[in-house]
Amino acid sequence: MKFDVVVVGGGLGGLVSAYILSKNGLGVLVLEKNRQLGGCLQTFTRGGVKFDTGIHYIGSLEPGQLMHQFFTYLNLLDDVPLSRLDSNAYDIVMLNGKTYSLASGYDGFVQSLAGGFPGQAADLRRYVQKIQQIANASPLYNLSKLGGTTFLQSEALSYSADELVASVTANGTLQSVLLDNAPLYAGVRGITPAYTHAIIANSYMQSAFRVVNGSDVIAQSLRSSIQRHGGMVRTNAQVNEFVCAADGRVEAVLLSSGERIEGQRFISNIHPYETLVRLKNSHIRNAYRERIAQLPSTISCMVLYLRFKPNAVPYLNSNLFCYFDNIDPLQPYSPEHFGHSFMFMHQCSEINQRYALGASLIAYMDYAEVQQWAGTAVGHRGAGYAEFMEQRAQVLLQRLEEVIPGITAQIEGYDISSPLTYQNYTATRRGAMYGVLRDKRSPLQSFISPRTKIPNLFFTGQNIQAHGVLGVIVGAIHTCSEIIGLSSIIERIGR
Repeated sequence: MKFDVVVVGGGLGGLVSAYILSKNGLGVLVLEKNRQLGGCLQTFTRGGVKFDTGIHYIGSLEPGQLMHQFFTYLNLLDDVPLSRLDSNAYDIVMLNGKTYSLASGYDGFVQSLAGGFPGQAADLRRYVQKIQQIANASPLYNLSKLGGTTFLQSEALSYSADELVASVTANGTLQSVLLDNAPLYAGVRGITPAYTHAIIANSYMQSAFRVVNGSDVIAQSLRSSIQRHGGMVRTNAQVNEFVCAADGRVEAVLLSSGERIEGQRFISNIHPYETLVRLKNSHIRNAYRERIAQLPSTISCMVLYLRFKPNAVPYLNSNLFCYFDNIDPLQPYSPEHFGHSFMFMHQCSEINQRYALGASLIAYMDYAEVQQWAGTAVGHRGAGYAEFMEQRAQVLLQRLEEVIPGITAQIEGYDISSPLTYQNYTATRRGAMYGVLRDKRSPLQSFISPRTKIPNLFFTGQNIQAHGVLGVIVGAIHTCSEIIGLSSIIERIGR
């Protein structure tokens, strides 16, 4: 059997691409190496508590907003239960002992921070206006602008996130609060483009929701829709090689089992570098391979998955971003900074939840810190690894106790993940949180087109347009537009 399109990688980008193409009548097969679909949508359960591994909250999901429009098109709204975060404090920033709440809505956002920064209301309004201008001018919010090098023509790619914030306010503390969401894109001072900050801040500023009882329901819904449209989805299907014909086009993929699967076109939802490693083709120039290989990745992280005693910890319907010791939200990470900042997010198990069953405590960690255990299997990394990770866990738990006194006594147990864990389950290079590091100093070099040097092979995923649910969905639309044209997709989304 020869498929119209073979999609390698069952993360969000691959599943959305398969949904769009199967919805438009193409015969599609998705191949996922893991037992569980979803990439960053994967979940796991420990001690009766279900944990998200990558998607913790989603923005702009109110009716009339962009993500709501996409979820409607992808037929997700009936299958994916959502719980809105506190509209008066979807994010709470703790900065050197002081607390600031960020409210939903553009006016609400300004008002929520103006009280803590007397005389800065005008600066806050300028910030909100700037964020809206950048987002509304981007291909992510205007799909008709997708294609070619449109993404690279954004002025907001040429200056950094910190330069954007400094242009609207001279108040250093307010600058840090406005940059509080840097861990959502692993931002680095002087490097991360204003564009990256703006599209994320704008999305969550409009509205913010958690997926109830695990983000894997998104992957399950997309899988069901793909199959309903006549497509196929296979798990435990590791692709080892893209097989090319004499003319340079991909004609098949080889699985680790030895099975050969043929297709007319192929979409890779795995990292472009990993794709090229599996591609034995003389038509790909070494200069292109080297450029992809040399792309820097975003920082990785360590996560503590906490399980609480029953009815012991009130559910926090906000996300907590904590910064200690005058740490800069955009300061490049180094091991001596470990524990100087973290994100803390409760798992949402039901609507109108009263007590938390579990939470994720997330802090930056460099892959180099655990590289000596690379190549070992999850659960079999040895005593040295366990001791190192436990020492780091205690640092984070002590910091959490400083912020929420008494909470550590209510922890029933916890699991730890490292950059190696993240790399194993999501196939990202060096366990990168968000794929390729976007760099305002060389936007062309850090941009990857969905088109490759092979006419029937395409890229999708977080390394294309942008990361996050919004960026990956739009990236998938961009990829699919190369196959079926953009107008047919936009028309259906607009219905």
